[in-house]
Amino acid sequence: MASLKDKVVIISGASSGIGEATARRLATEGAKLVIGARRVERLKQLAESLQDAEIYYQAADVTKPEDMEALAKLAMDKFGRIDVMFNNAGIMPTANLSELRRNEWRQMLDINIMGVLNGIAAVLPIMKKQQSGHIIATDSVAGHLVYPGSAVYCGTKFAVRAIMEGLRQEERENNIRSTIISPGAVDTELYTTINDPKNRERVKNNQRTPGYGLTSEQVADAVAYAIGTPENVAISEILIRPTKQVL
Repeated sequence: MASLKDKVVIISGASSGIGEATARRLATEGAKLVIGARRVERLKQLAESLQDAEIYYQAADVTKPEDMEALAKLAMDKFGRIDVMFNNAGIMPTANLSELRRNEWRQMLDINIMGVLNGIAAVLPIMKKQQSGHIIATDSVAGHLVYPGSAVYCGTKFAVRAIMEGLRQEERENNIRSTIISPGAVDTELYTTINDPKNRERVKNNQRTPGYGLTSEQVADAVAYAIGTPENVAISEILIRPTKQVL
């Protein structure tokens, strides 16, 4: 693997879960970090806990293009380049289509799809000028198969998978790589975005069953691996499940 030292990495959705774990993992390797999320107090705590890291944070809502552009500007102002954009923010308010939860559908489309597109748009012109770069998105096993109660969520993750493959094909001549990280059950706060109490408790219990759900740190290791490959190696997809997961 190539060294991660001095890699300039932007992480959205960095205030908890996979985003936070990835920031910690990359910091131990000497990466230069710019982290964003809506919960700025958590970003502050994370940055302060990584005292030896070169890390900057800023409030960022991935549904707002100007927030993602501001993250890219912060990285350029502080470090002069952007090596990696990790589009990690996402929500999962699962429910059957018959419940007609239109507001939840719109939120998933705005965050899970437009959030990734806004992240791409913020860094792509910079990476094309650099003639190098790596764009990563947190996808899901749900981007590879569909299951009841998650049609819209799965649809957003299928869309991310298609967008990232299109990005790879369009920008390969500019030496820009794309990767999706597709985890199964991970013990994160994602279950808190499920509004139905019974469904929320079911997912929470599955994630936290001892010996079942992945940890955020295990997924962060996969992200670090993808970033650490040589520039002529493109890891397009990493599908990572708990060994005991059925789907």
